[in-house]
Amino acid sequence: MFIYLNVRRIHMPQKAVKLLPKQLKILQTMGDQIRLARLRRNFSVELIAQRSGVSRTTIWAIEKGSPSVSMGAYAAVLHALNGLDKDLLKVAQEDELGHFLQDAKLDQRKRASRK
Repeated sequence: MFIYLNVRRIHMPQKAVKLLPKQLKILQTMGDQIRLARLRRNFSVELIAQRSGVSRTTIWAIEKGSPSVSMGAYAAVLHALNGLDKDLLKVAQEDELGHFLQDAKLDQRKRASRK
């Protein structure tokens, strides 16, 4: 069962995002994975466009890994694929460097408070 929400769109001027080749490859891989998920479910581009509220052109751009598509559109399409948007919560979940830096900062505060 799906609940379709009427999403309000805010139009803001778009700035060109410059990505490194490695980042572009990650987006292309993600687009391939989204396309494969759609095909495995035997969903047409038209159905996903209707469910997600984005155009077919945007679906095709997402499946190519286009960096110009908003994160919101990616999330809407993932949701239309039977709730795959929950996987977005895994992004940066295991932030080892961040935890290390946080712990180091706490250790510095402990040492400073002892003096």
